[in-house]
Amino acid sequence: MIQLISAASELGAGTRGASLGYEAMKTASLHVDPKFFKHYKPVVVETANELLFEHVDNPYGKRIKGVVKMYRRLAATVAETMDDGDFPLVISGDHSNAGGTIAGISQARPDKRLGVVWIDAHSDLHSPYTSPSGNVHGMPLATAISEDNKESAINEVRGTALASWDQMKGPRQRVKPEDIVFIALRSSEEPEVHLINKYDMAVHRTAEVREKGVEHVFQAAMERLKNCDIIYVTFDVDSMDPEVSIGTGTPVPGGLTEDEAKDFLRRFAKEEKVVCMEFTEVNPLLDDKGNAMGEAAFRCLQDTVATLEKRK
Repeated sequence: MIQLISAASELGAGTRGASLGYEAMKTASLHVDPKFFKHYKPVVVETANELLFEHVDNPYGKRIKGVVKMYRRLAATVAETMDDGDFPLVISGDHSNAGGTIAGISQARPDKRLGVVWIDAHSDLHSPYTSPSGNVHGMPLATAISEDNKESAINEVRGTALASWDQMKGPRQRVKPEDIVFIALRSSEEPEVHLINKYDMAVHRTAEVREKGVEHVFQAAMERLKNCDIIYVTFDVDSMDPEVSIGTGTPVPGGLTEDEAKDFLRRFAKEEKVVCMEFTEVNPLLDDKGNAMGEAAFRCLQDTVATLEKRK
């Protein structure tokens, strides 16, 4: 059974509105499949978005204590869903939530080697030591691989920010760095590039998708992750080109088309090793075309769910 999980936290984002992503997709469904969210009723993870109205006291990890809460809540929900034998399909606010999803998968399957497919314009490998903004949605993969990257440090981290960061990383590494595959990556900062090169992470840029095709990149990703027991796929809508819509916090030119995104999601959804998927960073407050990003994201979601249903 597919279990939708709504985790509308936007504590990790630098702009407001990602918490409305689920509602934007739900609104979009009314024109395409009005019974979709009635049939796939989500479990709702309680947010701590009220912290957005409080003073930021950790400049190198903004609202990081709240993000720790979301990690725990989302991890518990994902783990329980998997323990029940269901497939967690997360619709999250900002991408910091992905760290909680990964924690939940690791919690449910601690003896399994977990691979990650990161379909995103950004690499999200910062830590509080390296982040120039302090926005935690740029850090989830670093928590998954338990990487401080102190050799690239520009910040001195201590006190509650350090304690919270250590809690987010958890007692053990959840993902090996070599078990990460980036698709449509096109915006990484120097500390993140350092880690990508250090661990020889797999990177497939949009130009490669255009030159060699979705099938080639998909096969290369699965080959890279062949030694993994299970796989998690996260789809940040900013992996798509701003021509689709700029309704996301950090749009970057040169992204995937909607059809390419759908193609990737369908292919991964068919794979039995894929045990969890996530859609994230839909921000209708930034959309310059009404609810175009919500509509595109819903079409991708609907397509993905249809493919997952065929796996039964």
